Formats: sequence, structure tokens, C-alpha cells
Amino acid sequence: MLHSEIIKLRATTLEDLDFVLDAEGAELNRRFIGQWSRDQHTAALDDGDIMHLIVQDSAGEPAGYVILTGIQDRNLTICIQRIVIETKGCGYGTMTLKLLTHWVFTHTDTHRLWLDVKDYNARAQHVYEGAGFKPEGILRECVRTEEGFESLQIMSILRQEYRHE
Repeated sequence: MLHSEIIKLRATTLEDLDFVLDAEGAELNRRFIGQWSRDQHTAALDDGDIMHLIVQDSAGEPAGYVILTGIQDRNLTICIQRIVIETKGCGYGTMTLKLLTHWVFTHTDTHRLWLDVKDYNARAQHVYEGAGFKPEGILRECVRTEEGFESLQIMSILRQEYRHE
């Protein structure tokens, strides 16, 4: 389990999947993140290359979830596939990102931690930049939506750029 004074990250269980699916599909979240089926989330729980984690607040209540992929990547690259915070305005996203980054660079041999973010999600990009992530480029119109196509900003932080505060 990963934790700070305010939040904890623990492994997601089957019992958490209703919360995960509700958070993923919530109106304030769904336009910014990919959508998985219950079967995809269930399969991820048993996949050794994926870490599926619940973000808990100080009272032990679920506040969000995270998916890391590439845990076993031979190129020492891990992807933050998804950070979904259901409890908005408390700084949980920033704290979660700091916990994940610290864990990745202190408990694995990972060289590069990366993510993608919708190009119009300036709020999230600001949080990632504040945590040391650097923009790498745009995947132009790579996500098909009901409204058309959207682009993704790729961002990463390298081991030598990480500074534990």
C-alpha cells in the first residue's frame, strides 16, 4: 500500500469495480478518460503487467482510482494509463501523482514514466508539469469520439529528472 498523511493507494478488488465504473463514467470524468468495460477492469486485476489501485481518503473511503501499465516492460517504461479522481477540489490528483511517481522511481528500475492527456485538458497538464512531467508531442486526432476525433498530449518524466521533495 502507498500512502501519504491524507490519501492511501491500495490494490483494487472485485468489490471496488462498481465504484471504478461509476467514477469512470461520471459526467465530470468521462470526456477526459478512456472507458473500459467491467470485464476489462476485471482482467486488469489479474494481469502482472498492470497495477490497478484505489485512492482512499483519510477516512478510508474511495476517492478515485489509478491504472499503471508496463510494470514488466523490458524497456523500463511505465505508463500511467488512468488517474480518475471522484472527490474533486481536495488535491487528491496531485497527491496521487506524487505518490505514484515516488513509488515508481524508488521501488522499480523504471527509466521513464509517461502518460497521455487530452490536448484540451489544461488543468491536468498543469498538474503533470508541476510534478516534473515534460510535454513530448501530440498524437493528432488519435481518439475517435461521438463528436469526431481528439488529440492527445504525451508527457513523461525520466528517472534522472525525478526529484523527491
